[in-house]
This record gives sequence, structure tokens and C-alpha cells, in this order.
Amino acid sequence: MAVPKYRTSRSKARMRRNHWRKMDPVPSTECPHCHETKLPHRACPHCGFYNGMEIVARKEEAKE
Repeated sequence: MAVPKYRTSRSKARMRRNHWRKMDPVPSTECPHCHETKLPHRACPHCGFYNGMEIVARKEEAKE
């Protein structure tokens, strides 16, 4: 069974473990209702619509 001959330095070990932080940012999509940017698979924070249905009522409409 292979055994390491020398101890791995902190910098080498940290460089090996550091790849998960370099992930790509989540792409944003356009809301088909109000055409603002939103995260995919989530209700639009601007209009509250998801999949063609109003899921979240807007705060401006609730005050009136």
C-alpha cells in the first residue's frame, strides 16, 4: 500500500480543497410577465408571478 513519503504542506492541501469556491454564479432569467431579471425556478420578486400564476401578492397592492 502506498504511503506518502513527506507531509503535504498547508498551501498544497488548501489549494487542493479550494476548487469548490470557484463555481460559476447562478444565471438569471427574464420574467415572462414583467420582463425583470429573476433567479430560475423562483417567484419573481418584482411582480410575484411564477409559472403564469400570481404566487406572492405585492406589498403595494396590499396597502391600497
